[in-house]
Amino acid sequence: MTEKLRDQTTSSIAEVLTGLRETAAWQERVYKEIHTHPELSFQETKTAALAATKLKEFGYEVLEGLGRTGVVGILRNGEGQTVLARADMDALPVRENTGLPYASTLTAVDDSGNTVNVAHACAHDAHVTCLLGAAELLAKTRQSWGGTFIALFQPAEEVAGGAKAMIDGGLRERIPKPDVAFAQHVLAYPAGKIGTQTGPVLSAGDSIRITLYGKGAHGSMPHNSVDPVVLAALVVLRLQTIVSRETKPGEFAVLTVGSSIAGSKSNIIPDRAVLLANLRTYDMAVRRRMIDSIERMVKAECEASGSPRPPEFDYFDQYPLTDNHPGVTDRITSAFRSHFGKEPVFDLGRLTASEDFSDIPNAFGIPYTYWGVGGTDPEKYQRALDAGRVEQDIPVNHSEFFAPVIEPTLSNGTQALVIAALTYLVK
Repeated sequence: MTEKLRDQTTSSIAEVLTGLRETAAWQERVYKEIHTHPELSFQETKTAALAATKLKEFGYEVLEGLGRTGVVGILRNGEGQTVLARADMDALPVRENTGLPYASTLTAVDDSGNTVNVAHACAHDAHVTCLLGAAELLAKTRQSWGGTFIALFQPAEEVAGGAKAMIDGGLRERIPKPDVAFAQHVLAYPAGKIGTQTGPVLSAGDSIRITLYGKGAHGSMPHNSVDPVVLAALVVLRLQTIVSRETKPGEFAVLTVGSSIAGSKSNIIPDRAVLLANLRTYDMAVRRRMIDSIERMVKAECEASGSPRPPEFDYFDQYPLTDNHPGVTDRITSAFRSHFGKEPVFDLGRLTASEDFSDIPNAFGIPYTYWGVGGTDPEKYQRALDAGRVEQDIPVNHSEFFAPVIEPTLSNGTQALVIAALTYLVK
């Protein structure tokens, strides 16, 4: 970026952010409203309606119902590049235990027909609020920038289905092709901090349902059975060697068996067992090799045990790798440091969590970057750090105790989106 362009960008950012205080006045109310009324994946009707209403107030062209509950706002402002910024909307089946006066007490019926507690334990309420704030600030200061800004509110990130649903629902055909895409996530770092990372930042994720078949029998007559409980135990132990003995030291991989279910009574040997496994990787070659190893080992154990049927593998909740474009990330990081200062902007590093945001820019074939926004009370974080108890005392995303501080979290998240957008939309 030339010095002249850098100066123009800095000037545009200052002009757009002059309305930040006025925007913040309604953001806290909207944030609390969304937090108190969380909605499960693909059930985000109220949140989507709120986002659509605000976008229309700001003067955006609004598309609704993309991917069932997705909302897109398009603001065309003359010649220039097209920037897409995305926020996820769905909440989690978690019972909130934060003690906040605006805590969720709601329940909902999930896709399996079960009644579950619902809470915004992953800060998607903050993501929606920040993007709405950025959308308003850009709409009010069109004289300060040129191009097209697209605010995308995505459903069902928590089940790895929302981004794909919006694409399948015609997203590519219904919006201008973006030149670049952005997303952010509030994380359990000190509020006021912004974390960026070049290259892989979030792992690819795969969940696998493995069905093992045996032969049922009376518990007193095991010789008449092919015991799937024993088979499942052998499989679980064997799978542990994929990371420890088949993955090159220094290559990242996580394989967890989170559930093993078989049988219902102590004296009945069941006819099948079901394992739920989860895989995380940063390298697609490592991912492919691990999947091949899982299937090879499971099939071999089943054959060794005399299973009457081959095992079945069902892959679900598959998240893509989030791999930040180096050029885009360097440009945005530089802009963040110019605005926030060097100290608040830190190296986020690689996180083992997973996201489906990258499905959207990947569908358009465009570069993107994804950053983290600190949301923890800085003093509380520092006390925990000084005591060496950050992991014990600081609730992380998906915890029933997760509760970002409203400020400066919303302000920083809103500013970050504006800064990133204007880095590409400056006249």
